[in-house]
Amino acid sequence: MTHANQTFEQLAEPFRRELRLHCYRMLGSLHEAEDLVQETYLRAWRNFAGFEGRAPLKAWLYKIATHVCLDAISSRKHAPRLLPDQRTPATDQMPDGKPAAEASWVEPYPDVYLEGIPDDAPGPDARYSSREAVQLAFVAVIQQLPPRQRATLLLCDVLGWSTLEATSLLGGTTASVNSARQRARETLARRYPDGRPPVVATSNPEQQALLARYVRTWEERDLDGFVALLTEEAVYTMPPLPQWYAGRNSIRRFFDWAWKNYLGFRLVPTAANRQPAFALYTRRSTDVAWDAHSLHLLTLEQNAISSLTLFVKPAAPDVFKGFGLPLVLTDTKTIV
Repeated sequence: MTHANQTFEQLAEPFRRELRLHCYRMLGSLHEAEDLVQETYLRAWRNFAGFEGRAPLKAWLYKIATHVCLDAISSRKHAPRLLPDQRTPATDQMPDGKPAAEASWVEPYPDVYLEGIPDDAPGPDARYSSREAVQLAFVAVIQQLPPRQRATLLLCDVLGWSTLEATSLLGGTTASVNSARQRARETLARRYPDGRPPVVATSNPEQQALLARYVRTWEERDLDGFVALLTEEAVYTMPPLPQWYAGRNSIRRFFDWAWKNYLGFRLVPTAANRQPAFALYTRRSTDVAWDAHSLHLLTLEQNAISSLTLFVKPAAPDVFKGFGLPLVLTDTKTIV
């Protein structure tokens, strides 16, 4: 390894985690973010000899990463990644198990990749804290923004860059950057009337008790107990399937139908998007292994679950691998 290579790695590597998160927010996909941060580092390494320190290295890397993401978005064949409740109305019909054709979905992001990245807003110009801006619903709603608006919002309102800094990165004029940011804020205001996502409470005893009940109701197949944990207007989605359900009654009907197909459930706690999450394993008979079924991502509202997203088959195996979770559960003890 040459001295230049060593210097590049030493200087650039500390920014890898936050650049991967930036790419995830831009694309809504963990596996695309992995590929794009690799492309970012490849482009940066190729051009490092010409980097003369006229701007901070971090800003230079973010410029490359943002343009890598914009290039990837422009070359996409499919519509932006969303969640099912952003595409179609809620249904009471049971699903047929077939993913929506030509649709791709926002993916969860493992909390382990967030370690070492500050939770609080990184600067006085930031509108959202890092914790707010990684929530699954926030990542999904910004995918509806045109690419330049999305990049401007992330640079200015999430990372806390000034208008001048964002203009230098994106090109154009300060007026065009300010206009893009304002239009992006107007779009988010339709989802968040208060101007920002709901505050995500950090772990507390009440929340831990709720999550313990969630595990228990699944593993004991207590449908009434499970439904009682939901808010009246709870939403349930299950990408990559397009169907989704709104309200306790609809969600109850779905799980009353779905649970009959399995002999039992085991849940293993994990964490994604700074939200509580569980890996669900199922089996259909006592003589087979517990297989990976779905990753559950919960949104809590006070002492209830307001949103439940299950990343199910056929996407589940890739999601489990991304989280470093086994596809077969060998320890069948209940984990709470």
